[in-house]
Amino acid sequence: MIITRAPVRIGIGGGGSDLPAYYRQYGGRVVNATVNRYVYVVLSSNRRGSVQLTSSDFSAFLNFEAGADLANSDDALALVRAALADFGLSGGIDVFTASETPPGTGLGSSSATAVALVKALSTYLGEHFTDLQIAERACHLELERLQSPIGKQDQFAAAFGGFNTFEFAPDGTVQVRPLALEAPVVEALERRLQLYFTGMQREANRILKTQSENIATHRTEGSPTDLLTYATQTESALQSGDLDALGELIRVGWERKRGMAAGVSTDRIDEWVSTALANGALGAKLTGAGGGGYLLAMAAEGQEERLRQAMLDEGLRPLDYRFDWSGARVLMNSEHRAAAVV
Repeated sequence: MIITRAPVRIGIGGGGSDLPAYYRQYGGRVVNATVNRYVYVVLSSNRRGSVQLTSSDFSAFLNFEAGADLANSDDALALVRAALADFGLSGGIDVFTASETPPGTGLGSSSATAVALVKALSTYLGEHFTDLQIAERACHLELERLQSPIGKQDQFAAAFGGFNTFEFAPDGTVQVRPLALEAPVVEALERRLQLYFTGMQREANRILKTQSENIATHRTEGSPTDLLTYATQTESALQSGDLDALGELIRVGWERKRGMAAGVSTDRIDEWVSTALANGALGAKLTGAGGGGYLLAMAAEGQEERLRQAMLDEGLRPLDYRFDWSGARVLMNSEHRAAAVV
């Protein structure tokens, strides 16, 4: 048995510039961080010769005879099927996936699943993949095999872990720049940067497809390179520990993002953001593509409890978290040898 995990992420600045439609024109730059909520993959060989796939998140179960065509599927287990096909596996294997956060909530759990699958399958085959190779293979699965209209920040975040700036070149290559933050800054972020579940799950692909089309046809508000500027300023604010400036960037960045595609926000979401800003938040936005999921809010110093109570009064559920620094990991490997965390 092999057990792997990969963390989900919160996007902090530059989200949207990791879409191919954007970075092919302007290059892309995104700042994000992973948190201690994980996607797990449990993989084991079987003597039946068949393939058994189970997803707890989608309450899905499939069983295939050895040699069955696992590719070209649009069901709930399409990602797992694509991963097995991509690694040339078609029999004698069971795969179980589970996430600590609901799918469709803007934390990148789908891409974290892709990363955890690549980590598990490469380990199963005795191949040592670097974090970069894991991220690139996960991007290949989602963007090329499945043709998902998504960006590339989620896969790289899940593979590397921690705080990073990712630079996306027009040719699709990615440069990773880890951000080493002072311990007091990290502590303040975990206290002031708050996450709340709206209870709304959404189909990110539809929003991202529209967003990509609007970028390609120059139908978005503001300067095309605003996203790059926000990412650069976000990185500077984090490294200097200026969390008030970071809160303002979150506020301005959300206003920019709302104009990138229909469905990014709704009247109810706008109300929640306004409530946050009226109760001690310097900035607030949805994580991920928008339309629902988690609300991210930066509280002013000393206003953390006031903000929390206001969001609770709105019916939103807080997600208490710590930052993750490990990225994709192997938790257990008894297929070839017993292992602790790798």
